[in-house]
Amino acid sequence: MDLLGDWWTPLVLREAFYGIRRFDEFQRELGIARNTLSERLRRLVGAGLLEKRVYETLPMRHEYLLTESGREFYDVILVMTRWGDRWLAEASGPPVLTRHETCAHDFHAEVVCSHCKEPVTWQDVTPRPGPGYPAKLLSRPDIRQRFHLDDPAEPTP
Repeated sequence: MDLLGDWWTPLVLREAFYGIRRFDEFQRELGIARNTLSERLRRLVGAGLLEKRVYETLPMRHEYLLTESGREFYDVILVMTRWGDRWLAEASGPPVLTRHETCAHDFHAEVVCSHCKEPVTWQDVTPRPGPGYPAKLLSRPDIRQRFHLDDPAEPTP
């Protein structure tokens, strides 16, 4: 969340998905201050979501391309867009429609279970510690309670 939590970062990534690649284009589309944009682009390159490439040497100019990690962030953009279209759109409707080229229909994102393909809502899930969860935290009573680790019906990780 440190990387993605500020409000400019998802907007920069959204514009990259829309085909924006150059600093001046990002600035024009977003109305963002140059120093703020420079910092966001630097952070996104450093985190591996964007790749910085030279497209002109005199003067030196760069473009910013989505990496594989950055392209995978599109799912997050789609879900955020769906939320915004439902709760923030004007009466005239959403500002941007998304077309699935395979079936030629406009669509909205849905979160589905990767196993059964059924839609998932917050009421349908139970968080459990995964293999990367810090082992030293699993001994804390509050953590054990949060994850129901002392409940005989729950499997121990």
